[in-house]
Amino acid sequence: MTDTRIEILQKARLIVVKIGTGVLTGDGQIFAEIAGQCAAMARDGRKVVMVSSGAIALGVKRLGYPNRPKTMDALQACAAVGQGHLIRLWDDAFVSHGIPVAQVLLTHADLADRKRFGNAQRALAELLNRGAIPVINENDTVAVEEIAFGDNDALSAQVANLVGADVLVMLSVASALLDGETRVPEVQPHDRSVEKFIRVDKSSVGTGGMVTKVRAAQSAAARGTAAIIAAGTSPKVLERLMLGEDVGTFFHPATDRLASRAHWIAHTLRPKGTLVVDDGAKTAVTRQHRSLLPSGIVEVRGDFDQGDPIELIVTGGPPFAQGLAIYSSSELRTLCGHKGTEILELLGYHLGDAAIHKDDLVVFK
Repeated sequence: MTDTRIEILQKARLIVVKIGTGVLTGDGQIFAEIAGQCAAMARDGRKVVMVSSGAIALGVKRLGYPNRPKTMDALQACAAVGQGHLIRLWDDAFVSHGIPVAQVLLTHADLADRKRFGNAQRALAELLNRGAIPVINENDTVAVEEIAFGDNDALSAQVANLVGADVLVMLSVASALLDGETRVPEVQPHDRSVEKFIRVDKSSVGTGGMVTKVRAAQSAAARGTAAIIAAGTSPKVLERLMLGEDVGTFFHPATDRLASRAHWIAHTLRPKGTLVVDDGAKTAVTRQHRSLLPSGIVEVRGDFDQGDPIELIVTGGPPFAQGLAIYSSSELRTLCGHKGTEILELLGYHLGDAAIHKDDLVVFK
């Protein structure tokens, strides 16, 4: 365990705590135990935001399904019933500590829209300033594939960015990231080697797994937020973590942290299309921090509008950057391979020389 880890955790003032379904559907006292630990952090001068799973699992039980249903309408029905029950359980757990809780339901579409992102950001800030603990969940009653996060691990990373958290703690039935049977205690920034340790198994009552937790931790770390995967049922786990105890797997925050807007572009927005570029364009974008020009585009894939997020690749390679398109896919197909001085002649109008401006372009580490 490093001194850096201890220092980060002891200095942390704003913590996002994500609790998985598997944790909440175990011991019946778990709500009270976690609430007590969060209340202790609040008394210590820290602010806490919770991302709580469990609504669908509660709805499954209340509606009498023998197992978690697979159809969207049944899942949404379970969420509708379970959300109210979930927030009541958290409210009951915190009432003895004198802490109000606030239910906040989000979809991916809420955070992908910059205006709605700002609205949510301000509302959560006011709740925290008033001493409340927001309890956030995906709005599964209305979410469909196009607007859904898909799992609360991904949601928790976005919430960490939304509120500017110092630490993201993901409490799971898994105790840590494992290398075989050996716990991986720490992961350094931008270290992709840990992905070989990921197992694809997941809980029968939840939608996540170690894959989604590691991706969420890496996303949070890129923003400069430390992330931890730990066992939610371990006694006093949050108190021990905040003291710097060597528990779970700790993902060190990047020192070259992404700004909030850059993180929003790179990790919140889902690409609507792909631009295949040549090696010269990749070098200009990644090493020289320049805008992407139409002359460097080899191929345009997908259909997207002006302002949509699009990813950049070279032929046969993985995405290396993502940005906001100045021109639509149809316009870029016309401009593909041409110089900026030719845009006005080709289109009859001119929105700028770049396909993606450098200020709207984020290079992946």
